[in-house]
Amino acid sequence: MSMKHSDKKKKIAVLFGGRSPEHDVSVVSGLQVLHAIDQSEYEAFPIYITTDGRWIAGDESLKERSNYMLSSEQLETLGGWTIDLSATQRPAIIRTRTKLFASSLERIEFDALIPVFHGLNGEDGNMQGLLESANIPYVGMRTMASAVLMDKVATKRMLHGSSIAMLPYAVIKRPDQGYMVPEEQIKMLMGDMKFPCIVKPAHLGSSIGIAKVNDIEQLRTCLPAIFEYDDTAILEPFVDNLVEYNVSVSKAFGGLKCSAIERPKTSEELLDFKTKYLSGGDDKTGNKLGTKTGGGAVSEGMLSLTRDINPDLPKEMSEQIKNWACEMFELMDGSGAPRIDFISNAKTNEIWLNEVNPLPGSFGYFLWEAAQEPVFFTSFLSSLIKEAFSLHRAHRLPKDPVPKDARLLKRKS
Repeated sequence: MSMKHSDKKKKIAVLFGGRSPEHDVSVVSGLQVLHAIDQSEYEAFPIYITTDGRWIAGDESLKERSNYMLSSEQLETLGGWTIDLSATQRPAIIRTRTKLFASSLERIEFDALIPVFHGLNGEDGNMQGLLESANIPYVGMRTMASAVLMDKVATKRMLHGSSIAMLPYAVIKRPDQGYMVPEEQIKMLMGDMKFPCIVKPAHLGSSIGIAKVNDIEQLRTCLPAIFEYDDTAILEPFVDNLVEYNVSVSKAFGGLKCSAIERPKTSEELLDFKTKYLSGGDDKTGNKLGTKTGGGAVSEGMLSLTRDINPDLPKEMSEQIKNWACEMFELMDGSGAPRIDFISNAKTNEIWLNEVNPLPGSFGYFLWEAAQEPVFFTSFLSSLIKEAFSLHRAHRLPKDPVPKDARLLKRKS
């Protein structure tokens, strides 16, 4: 059985979940995207990847957040899908466990895919590489940019030599055995860096595993929790009077443009996971964050992180943030709408690039709704989908990608 796309509407697969510590946030973001897509132009359906890597599709229950997590019975009934890697056919997922006496392989065909992953095994280039291999148009940063930007160490190395200011750092690798790193080894890796410091996983987001440490013993105590989920920890000097500024950049709306700037608010020195994703907040106008206005579809928002949108900043500081964000995007041959996070000393107004999120929570749509030229969520997604098709056409290879002069094997008609 084949479930084919409508002749009038492009069919869009929204892929979320995955084998990541940020699995649950990905589900929330994925469902937000699914429900915000322009239904008059596109037909969208969900593909869910469980925490153990099973692909689930083909059921209406996957569209509702209240149905997650799936029971073992649901997983058994709905599971058993995988992506079709036949690059010459229309993109599709196929049922790997066929029904008894089924006359043909069950498949769901589509035209483009929106990966809505956060963190490992999805945002980090792995899924993007798979989609490239399968010749599937997809939204967001390409494989190389995704891989580099999800690695905080690689990001620093890639941007070294640019005009973008970044903090000094040290890299601590997980030992071959156990999680404890000798004190002398840490001192050698730190060099001239002084405490207090911030230690965090090199490949995770959502503030998972981040801690302030005041001495080597505190650092060694924190490393096992990081090494449980990541093989690399990155250490940076602690910034006094810490304040964070985030901005998104994209070319999907015609020319390189920046979103509004946001300043996350917290009573703690650093955002922790629950503050970032489970608190409620309003924007400066009193509107509940995530509420659609201006003709877009209603969505829930980024689980309502309390934040200031378009905070009152000195003009030169605002321009610096946006200029550096654009420079990063150009250097990485950017696509999609990544969010670039900066940290600053509120007293000195010094700024440093902190990290880049290739696929930010809720796709960072609320930043674009508050931009100087607002782009509402539904239009935002339509532009990203159109960009996905454009990028796919630009990188398309011939059916036989081997040039005639390089062919060593006889082609058969």
